Amino acid sequence: MEPGAGDGAPHHDENNAYRRPGTMSAAHAEDAEREADPLRPVLKRLWEERKWHPSAVRAELLRLGYEEERVAQDGERLGGSLTVRELFSRYEDGRYVTDEGALVALRVHDDACVTGVVQEAAYGVRAGGPYPETGCFEPPYGH
Repeated sequence: MEPGAGDGAPHHDENNAYRRPGTMSAAHAEDAEREADPLRPVLKRLWEERKWHPSAVRAELLRLGYEEERVAQDGERLGGSLTVRELFSRYEDGRYVTDEGALVALRVHDDACVTGVVQEAAYGVRAGGPYPETGCFEPPYGH
């Protein structure tokens, strides 16, 4: 069993490494917080207006001057910094369900992201490091 796992499963930390974001440098963390500031009021307004479809969220954020991130087939980033997508699906009652809402990711630096969500229940924005397998988006589950 790993040190610090307590009564938990052996290799808990190792098995959940995919859920831990990377570390941001202090300067890049400040940049990410600065980039998060203009997103907060936009996502709040969209939430209040009950506009959380990814296309509506994307359109509003593109008006702020962001460019959609472009990625090659091999994963190489080609430009842009903004990704807006639907929420991750989940398995419920024998089928996959995707709630209404949008996930937002803004790549600020290789080690710094701003992520957001807007859906019926809530909205939020935070700065953090990227995840090993899913970039700026927190992985919904492991492999």
